[in-house]
Amino acid sequence: MTTESLAEPTMRVRPGWTVAVVLANVGVFAAWFGPIQVLLAKQSEALAPDNKEFVFGLVTGIGAAVSVVAAPIWGAVSDRTTSRFGRRMPWTLGGALGAAAGLLVLSGAQGVALMLVGWCLVQLFGNAVLAAQTATVPDRVPVEQRGVVGGWVAVAQVPGALVGTALATVFGGIAVGYIACAIFVVLSVLPYVARAQDARLVVAPAFVLRDFLRGFWISPRRYPDFGWAWLTRFLFNVGNSIGLLYLFYYLQDEVGVPDAGTSVLVLTAIYSVCTLVTAIAFGAWSDRLGRRKIFVVASGLVMAVAAVVLAFWPTWPGAVLGAIVLGIGFGVYLSVDFALITEVLPNAVDRAKDLGVINIANSLPQVIAPVIAAPIVKHLGGYPVLYLLSAVITALAGVLVGKVRSVK
Repeated sequence: MTTESLAEPTMRVRPGWTVAVVLANVGVFAAWFGPIQVLLAKQSEALAPDNKEFVFGLVTGIGAAVSVVAAPIWGAVSDRTTSRFGRRMPWTLGGALGAAAGLLVLSGAQGVALMLVGWCLVQLFGNAVLAAQTATVPDRVPVEQRGVVGGWVAVAQVPGALVGTALATVFGGIAVGYIACAIFVVLSVLPYVARAQDARLVVAPAFVLRDFLRGFWISPRRYPDFGWAWLTRFLFNVGNSIGLLYLFYYLQDEVGVPDAGTSVLVLTAIYSVCTLVTAIAFGAWSDRLGRRKIFVVASGLVMAVAAVVLAFWPTWPGAVLGAIVLGIGFGVYLSVDFALITEVLPNAVDRAKDLGVINIANSLPQVIAPVIAAPIVKHLGGYPVLYLLSAVITALAGVLVGKVRSVK
């Protein structure tokens, strides 16, 4: 087994490599957020106008369940890949092609069953891209550069959400929106594929099914900092997911905007700009100070304020203010949390698999969110209660990051 692919990196990466990795991440998040923010909501309403929340929650929830399983498995497969092209590049390209196929299925779906098939394919293969790409950071980037590079990679979901929402909105039709997202996700990975230069793993670790399955359990007693990092990310994403899942319907039914799709795009653009500005600034600041936790704590409290604004001021100006505050807080979180997580990984051999386990904390909340959000919106107080619950969970996540001991 070559040690080059497993050694802690010491050479700083160049901007061109970072741009290629970020663009690949933007592509997969565009493939996810274009449907989540607009297309799946519109399609659910078109297929079941009287039961749109249930259909939308069913499709996104089952898709997220696929993501929960797929993320760590793709990571483990990537860690063991001995292709002459490296461990990460084959799954980046193959995953993009598979996700595009799922989007094309969605573009022609005329029933809920085919929606489920298409969305599950997008989640399944999108996670292959994400697992490979997130692992490239600890593979190639030295610790002292991870706040900046990791921040850029983590924040890729923000322009990804903006691009995906734009592709889903500007073309007007549901089918065309899916096709546009499919084309973009394939194009987005090509710069990385062209210049990946992944270190090759000559001999894969021995495969024993029982040990392979056991590897997905990372004991919080043996690795407590990993456990706390997982829990805080999980709570951050639960808070975000229950607040943002029904944003389209919140704007349409609670705020009363005339065009919810365009309004989602406008809010996403405002949120994206605020997130990018703060992520760039705070990622570099975190590297200079050598501190991570204080930034994550602050971000949780700021994001909770945004949810409170949405709960008590359900107007268009309130939604704009909420997007600004949320963007500021989320930018700080994204720029620093990914760097923190790469510093608590148990070992170099299983980087992608361990990051896949971390990514469960991103996808599992999408399974839980519809179960929590749908009854609250329908029967237990509506959107004010939903956003107050989001605020409490997000603030708690920020506080609990203090439990991580090995990172300042």
